[in-house]
This record gives sequence, C-alpha cells and structure tokens, in this order.
Amino acid sequence: MDIIDKALEFEKTKMRSLSTSDRVKISREAKSLILGLNEIYKIKKDVKIMDIMKRLTVIKRKVEKRLKGAPLTA
Repeated sequence: MDIIDKALEFEKTKMRSLSTSDRVKISREAKSLILGLNEIYKIKKDVKIMDIMKRLTVIKRKVEKRLKGAPLTA
C-alpha cells in the first residue's frame, strides 16, 4: 500500500509557479505512480485505486498541457 500513500501525498502537492524542470519531474512522477497503481489494480480490481489513477491522470494532463504550450499562430 506504499504506492497508494505516495499517490495520495502527490495529489496534495502544490502545483503553482513551477519551472519547466519541475513540470517535467511532476509529469514523470505521475506517470510512474499511475503505472504502479495500474499493476495493483490488475490484481485487486479495486474501484478506489481506479479513482486515484483518474485523478493523477488529470493532474498529469494539466502539467503536460502547460509544458507543450499553446501553438503559435502565423
């Protein structure tokens, strides 16, 4: 259950005024947590684990959206 605790703690971290390298770290950490939770979910099929994965995915998408930036218009 250690990875679940890490995931819940990760959700509580502040996501304001981050540098680009911080965003990359957060994105990578979220991905590793999601993959780890997925392995547990495959075995246990617990709905709570799926909910945690969904919330982490939302955080990861927000961070990656900011990393990629808005497309430049001509």
